[in-house]
Amino acid sequence: QVQLVESGGGLVQSGGSLRLSCAASGRTLSTYTIGWFRQAPGREREFVAAIRRGDSSTHYKDSVKGRFTISRDDVENMVYLQMNSLKPEDTAVYYCAATTNIYVISAPDNYDYWGQGTQVTVSQ
Repeated sequence: QVQLVESGGGLVQSGGSLRLSCAASGRTLSTYTIGWFRQAPGREREFVAAIRRGDSSTHYKDSVKGRFTISRDDVENMVYLQMNSLKPEDTAVYYCAATTNIYVISAPDNYDYWGQGTQVTVSQ
């Protein structure tokens, strides 16, 4: 079992940047596919980005491609989400999640472990 803790959220102006961190304990993160999801008030949780276990390929929601970058530091057992050119519509609670799945990695239901979330607010 792996425990996940997110950090790095906050309030930023439109066009600004934030880097979210996902710290893991209990297991080595490299043995999991790690995804970032977000949930805005009144909306369903949605996929943002993932880094697949094994080949470390990265995958993104179309609206964040070119702005967000997911990466993994296996020495520190951390996963990061660098978010640049932030927009107000990026405002949400951001969660990291882990799964041993390597196929359908954009579906929240396929993830077994979740962090508590970190709030990201982008002002106009």
